[in-house]
Amino acid sequence: MGRKLSLLLLPLGIFSLDGAIKHHIDQTRKLGEKQKISGGKIIIKKYYNKGAALNCLQKRPKLLLFIHGAFLTVLTVLYGSLFSKEGKTGLLVSLGMILGGGFSNFFDRIKRKHVVDYISFAVPWKWFAGIVFNISDFFIFAGTLLTILFDMNDSGVKRWF
Repeated sequence: MGRKLSLLLLPLGIFSLDGAIKHHIDQTRKLGEKQKISGGKIIIKKYYNKGAALNCLQKRPKLLLFIHGAFLTVLTVLYGSLFSKEGKTGLLVSLGMILGGGFSNFFDRIKRKHVVDYISFAVPWKWFAGIVFNISDFFIFAGTLLTILFDMNDSGVKRWF
C-alpha cells in the first residue's frame, strides 16, 4: 500500500472504528450501565457527552459545534497542504489521528446532538475515574502529543509549508 493511500485510510479507519463501537454501545447498552473488564481496571459505560472535554460548553452547543468545525477545517487544510511534502509522514500520521477522532466526534455532535463515550478507568483519583472517553478521544490525545514531538525540532508552523 502506498504512502498516500495509507495516510488517507488512517483517519477514515479511526472514524469508522469509533463509529462502529459507538453504534454498538448505543444499541446494546443502557445509559449509565457499567461493565467491568480487564480485572475491573476498565469500565465500559454508555455516556452521552453534550459538551467537549469534561462537558465544557455543554450549554452552548451551537458555539461548540462552530469551534469544533472550525478547528477541523484548519487541521484538514494543514493536512492537505502537507500531503505531498516529503519528510512529513510522522506529522501527517499524527494529524490523521486527530482528524479521524475529531471527525468521529463531530459527526456525533451533528447526528446525535451529543458524543457517545464509553470507556472509563477504575483509578483511585475520583476526578479521573469519573471521566468517560471514547476511542476517538485517545487518538486525538495521542495525535496531539505526537504532533508536538514531531514539531519539537522544527521552527513551528512556518516550517510545515
